[in-house]
Amino acid sequence: MRPVTDPLQRDRWARLRFSIVGPLLAAPPATGELYTALSSLAAKTWRHPTTGLDVRFGVSTLERWYYAARRAADPVAALKNRRRADIGQFPSLSPTAIARLETQYREHPGWTAQLHFDNLRATLAGGDSPLASYPTVRRYLKAQGMFRQARPKRASDGALLARDRLERLEVRSFEVDHVSALWHLDFHHGARKVLTRAGTWAKPMLLGVIDDRSRLVCHLQWYLDETAESLIHGLCQAFMKRGLPRALMTDNGAAMLAEETVSGLATLGVVHQTTLPYSPYQNAKQESFWGRVEGRLMAMLEGEESLTLDLLNQATQAWVEQEYHRTPHSELGTTPLARYLAGPNVRRECPETATLAAAFRIEVARRQRRSDGTVSLEGARFEIPAIYRHLGVVHLRYARWDLARVDLVDARSGAVLCPVRPLDKSANADGQRRALTPAADRSPLPPSGMAPLLKQLLTDYAATGLPPAYLPTDRLPAAASTPNQEPA
Repeated sequence: MRPVTDPLQRDRWARLRFSIVGPLLAAPPATGELYTALSSLAAKTWRHPTTGLDVRFGVSTLERWYYAARRAADPVAALKNRRRADIGQFPSLSPTAIARLETQYREHPGWTAQLHFDNLRATLAGGDSPLASYPTVRRYLKAQGMFRQARPKRASDGALLARDRLERLEVRSFEVDHVSALWHLDFHHGARKVLTRAGTWAKPMLLGVIDDRSRLVCHLQWYLDETAESLIHGLCQAFMKRGLPRALMTDNGAAMLAEETVSGLATLGVVHQTTLPYSPYQNAKQESFWGRVEGRLMAMLEGEESLTLDLLNQATQAWVEQEYHRTPHSELGTTPLARYLAGPNVRRECPETATLAAAFRIEVARRQRRSDGTVSLEGARFEIPAIYRHLGVVHLRYARWDLARVDLVDARSGAVLCPVRPLDKSANADGQRRALTPAADRSPLPPSGMAPLLKQLLTDYAATGLPPAYLPTDRLPAAASTPNQEPA
């Protein structure tokens, strides 16, 4: 059972007063004996409810308490301290001081209450407006909700808008009702450097994917960069471990908004939800998890001087599976693993690895060069099969970090037609060429006479009845009509 605690200060006086005059309510004195009873109580010593010292009360005070308790339906509530009439008001602050203080706060929301008071004192110095005390100014700032606002790390328009939105709109915790209904994904910059295989020190990035309802870690892995390639590499492993979720929440990082990421999630039927810019509190479950990583996992690796990426990943997997998933969560009241297995679960089966790799790609259009049937892609040339030489514009699907797998797709249906290979000039130098298979027999034929259109034009012109608009002549050129003759 919970131990008995002392009552609140607002209730201590009421209980003391009731304990004094309560016996008079239980056994009312006879007519004319009330004053004697009150005098007897006034002669006694009582313990002060706040300081614990001895205290006495006058007869008039006890008489006021007695009649107040007797007239009220709830005598204890009637004996509580009355609320001050001027509470919430600041009579010592003049309208001029209030106006100047509010303007000062709007101009400098990052100032402390002491700094606001000092500048307000300097502003009102020599004027007619009285200056209130520092506690009054501090209470006014708190009562009006004018708390100190932290200066954003980036003073851009988006950061300022996010700060103002946070002040206007309430923030509420949330949790979905089904496992795999929502996952959280984020990158965390590690505090320690790792030793790479190249013999250099680099700060690793931790990619984490967490289920919203159960807080189960779907996948956790360290990388040396924060790119879309690393994100998709880790996200596909989460899919293969836990299945496909219904939605995925990320921030607005470049890797999260890359076209490969967005296109792949849409292809797999996963709703991509992004947080508002400069609002990391919307992904608070992920941010809270990073504290566990630094406070426990990285703390246990402090004695490892030559920390490598492989060792860091091995230790991370062991810590997640053996400790984090099996430790009761303070909010859930159970372990993340037990909450995940308890469901209800709305996950979908994960497709094959090849399907996952094919999903996270982009599709671009390129004009085919008719001279040699090639296209340019990411600074390299690729050969289009001769069967598709009639296509002026071809659509290619690929990932920008993997040019070994480029597919030619149908522009209308999106179906994969065939793989496309890079141009191999050395192989083409042997001079051997494959014969082109014609679509039909189109060998050249001799002309069959006047074109049908010209025949139609002659017929239409003759039907007008107009004479030809030229003067005919059979005279040959002078050089052709006069034969060469020798002089006599």
